[in-house]
Amino acid sequence: MKKHSFAQWLVAVRPWSFPASAMPVAVTLAYLLWRGEAIDWLAGVWAFVNIVVFHAAGNVWSDYFDFRKGVDAEDTFGAKTMTSGEFSPREMLRLAIGLLVVALVLGVGLMLMTDWTLLWFGLAGALTVLLYPRLKYSALGDVDIMLAYALLPTLGTSFVATGALVWEVLWIAIPIGLITVAILHSNNTRDIATDARAEIKTFAMQLGRRISKGVYAFEVLAPFALIATYVVLGMLPVWALLTLVAMVPAWQGVRDMLRHDDASTEIIANLDERTAKLQLVFSLLFTIAFVIAYFV
Repeated sequence: MKKHSFAQWLVAVRPWSFPASAMPVAVTLAYLLWRGEAIDWLAGVWAFVNIVVFHAAGNVWSDYFDFRKGVDAEDTFGAKTMTSGEFSPREMLRLAIGLLVVALVLGVGLMLMTDWTLLWFGLAGALTVLLYPRLKYSALGDVDIMLAYALLPTLGTSFVATGALVWEVLWIAIPIGLITVAILHSNNTRDIATDARAEIKTFAMQLGRRISKGVYAFEVLAPFALIATYVVLGMLPVWALLTLVAMVPAWQGVRDMLRHDDASTEIIANLDERTAKLQLVFSLLFTIAFVIAYFV
């Protein structure tokens, strides 16, 4: 077994995707601050780290099964950690299990700091990781991602940070979650042909390329309409309109998605990474908006 550098191990967990899990926690904490809630910041930061480790485990777990299933191959745009021969499937499986164990230990520690109710969030989170490959291959991956990286993180963060479930955080989970799901959807739309070869069924495959383009456009543009609506209804501070700045990279991604076809998938080859960056920008602006609104 050849040795790997820390940088190689880091690349193997796909850190570019971490905004999808980390930013919902950050936005939730900022939202709770704006609401004037008493926040346990140690528990909040702990939750932030915990979900990123869970996410890393999920990435490697998914890559392992994608390789075994033939979804990722030498001629696909997917993860190259195993198709290039850099890592063996055995190494990736061990990494996934190791990260999942660390995530579970961190989760138990957080539960002991807060309340046993958190156990249900931990179990649900673990299931979304373990079942993701099977759900993805059955056109349910998008549902899993919305649950794992939008609904559970925002609601769970509200619980560990305040000691109670703040159901209103689900309103902010929706726009964040739509962009997160768009990360997966852009990936699956790009890979429709190669995924069909691997004999799996993704949501994008079920819709077809033409409709999938429109779905991606909705997923990355609807959040801005939602934020504007929330502000008009008085549910969010006017500063939340700062998120509209992120419409620039959002539209660039939509433009490329609408332009591509079966013969030009290279246009959206890295659209999943670009959508993750969009998530980072959108959520950072969202977080900053709540902090400004709290102090102004």
